[in-house]
Amino acid sequence: MSPLCQPWPVNEPTFRIATRADLPAVLTLLADDDIGRTRETEASDARYWAAFEAIDADPRNELIVAEAGGEVVGTCQLTFTPSLSRGGSERMTIEAVRIHSGLRGRGLGGDLIRWVLERGRERGCGLAQLTTDKRRADAHRFYDRLGFAASHEGFKINL
Repeated sequence: MSPLCQPWPVNEPTFRIATRADLPAVLTLLADDDIGRTRETEASDARYWAAFEAIDADPRNELIVAEAGGEVVGTCQLTFTPSLSRGGSERMTIEAVRIHSGLRGRGLGGDLIRWVLERGRERGCGLAQLTTDKRRADAHRFYDRLGFAASHEGFKINL
């Protein structure tokens, strides 16, 4: 039975580095909200496959999936950046966090973030950071509950 049809937790979720076979499910998760639908295109787009290959080949990047009941139900990307600030410690950037819309609010997102934070600690990172779209008020509350502080103002420009 699909984890979407069962009360959470279905089983203990597993978190792991994504494989090429996971990419279609990850892309579905990225487009699974109002903002993502406006940014993502078809999974057959070669740019996604090239990006996956680049992430997979780079030891400073990890595409993570959450799996439950044999299905990919969550994802995020981790980037590890060496830094001269903060005593030369490496920092972990968490990006593209998504949980299947049918499972949001059941604790899976918190489990995923706690897992990636431990992954950063094991790697020796001194800081975990992330950005979230200003329109994602629910995400802001979620990260606040997990102990993240809205300490900086981020800026972006399309290239």
